Amino acid sequence: MQLSTVFVAVLAAAASAAPTAPKVIIHDSRSAVDSLGSLSSYFNTLAAKAQAAKIANKSAVCDLSKASMPLAPNALPVPSAGLSLRHVAVGRGTQNYTCDTSNPSSAPTAAGAVAHLFNASCVAALYPDLLEQIPGMAVHFDISATQQLGPSGLLESGVHYFTNATTPFFNVQSQGKEIGQAPCQKNSTSPAPSGAAVGQQGEAAVPWLQLTTRDGATGGMKEVYRLTTAGGSASSTCEGQSETFQVEYAALYWFWAE
Repeated sequence: MQLSTVFVAVLAAAASAAPTAPKVIIHDSRSAVDSLGSLSSYFNTLAAKAQAAKIANKSAVCDLSKASMPLAPNALPVPSAGLSLRHVAVGRGTQNYTCDTSNPSSAPTAAGAVAHLFNASCVAALYPDLLEQIPGMAVHFDISATQQLGPSGLLESGVHYFTNATTPFFNVQSQGKEIGQAPCQKNSTSPAPSGAAVGQQGEAAVPWLQLTTRDGATGGMKEVYRLTTAGGSASSTCEGQSETFQVEYAALYWFWAE
């Protein structure tokens, strides 16, 4: 593929007509500052990469063996021996919570998550610094109407949800071809880095995770990492919350397989 192919798709999406363009969500002045900061950083990086690609004008290959995961503040286990990186996706959706409304001082309880996945494998292999900007940008865009990841131009590559209270599940595919299904369990966790991107209303980034697959995984899927999170954390108490509520989030998911 040409080095600039990714940027052509991204810039075309960013310039799309208003009726179909993704809607950016800004709730208040703090959210506006965070949104504009994340968007500015994303587009500045994009512009620099597009210019570099134009100057280079040469072919490049999306070789996932060249991709490298960011390091967590508290080190997560490295991928097990014999595994290779199969897919990288941006997840965009909600972290879900429940509250005991009779006890406003109680803490919200996590109740799973739901997200669309978008194929970021080539971005991970070729433009890692741009990849790191995407969750902080994407969390401020509504995808419910267009199923488009903000102005990124990335194609959908699956879904993420919970099959029960303790089993996050991923159905990963690319251009209609299944890559694998991964029922998982949490194996290790790290807080998000200080300065991690916040959510639409200033919510802190959810932790980084390493997940391992349960019985029933397909496509050789063995381990999944949730990294570079943006938003998704609940408030510290249930005061003012409904019995169930959602917090918008985005993250990078790295899928490792045999």
